[in-house]
Amino acid sequence: MDQYRAANRAKWDELVQPHLTSGFYSVDALRDGTRRLDPIVERELGDVSGLSILHLQCHFGLDTLTLARRGARVTGLDFSPEAITVARGLAAETGLDATFVEGDLYAAPELIEGAFDLVFTTWGTICWLPDLAGWARIASGFLKPGGALYYADCHPMAYVWDEGEGACTPATGHLKAKYPYFHDTAPTVLDDPDDYGSDHKTENTLTYEWAHPVGEIVTTVARAGLVFEFLHEHTEIAWALLPSLVQQESGLHSWPAGTDPVLPLSLSFKAVKPT
Repeated sequence: MDQYRAANRAKWDELVQPHLTSGFYSVDALRDGTRRLDPIVERELGDVSGLSILHLQCHFGLDTLTLARRGARVTGLDFSPEAITVARGLAAETGLDATFVEGDLYAAPELIEGAFDLVFTTWGTICWLPDLAGWARIASGFLKPGGALYYADCHPMAYVWDEGEGACTPATGHLKAKYPYFHDTAPTVLDDPDDYGSDHKTENTLTYEWAHPVGEIVTTVARAGLVFEFLHEHTEIAWALLPSLVQQESGLHSWPAGTDPVLPLSLSFKAVKPT
């Protein structure tokens, strides 16, 4: 395991227990059968009943199990052993039929057999991956002819803004860029104890991320043999990426009233493998 992956995995291992008890993740809603996917994915994904789904970078499996409750046959993959242990425990507790595999995304073809109707990957995924072309080839390789890759995540432009308190207040014309937009083989090094999903302060503060602009995302998916059915840019996002964002009734976060210009916060697409 290289130093980047080891540091990132240590961070995500530590975050599992805080997330398990965090209201952000709504584990109790999974237990009582009322949990839904976020509104962007709900609008776009459609009926999954009867589909075979591979959920890449599934964390501790909440969306995986939500898809299973809707009648899909689901396999979740994550590199965190702590996350996979909890995911398997939740599957046993709820009686939902899902398979969870521990392993690195780039090793997925060696760990998982078969082809799927849908490869599903959402929210905070590709920023942890140095090789996006490899990711796209793996996703495409797991699809049956006619199957689709569904993706939703932070818009690459939104990742560039300084998330410090008061750094981004677009209503007053103050936007400060801090992070790269274009890809570099050298990662962006972050040293931060904060957690987007809980109040927990991590001991493992060091992580490594890679920027992937829109052009790189589209090109790698197309070169992997997939055809875009849609690509949407949204002015909302599933978590409070910036302190100036305002939570809406839907639970999504968006720019405050009066923001000009309104800039994209998230990106989603569906790309199909030709028959």
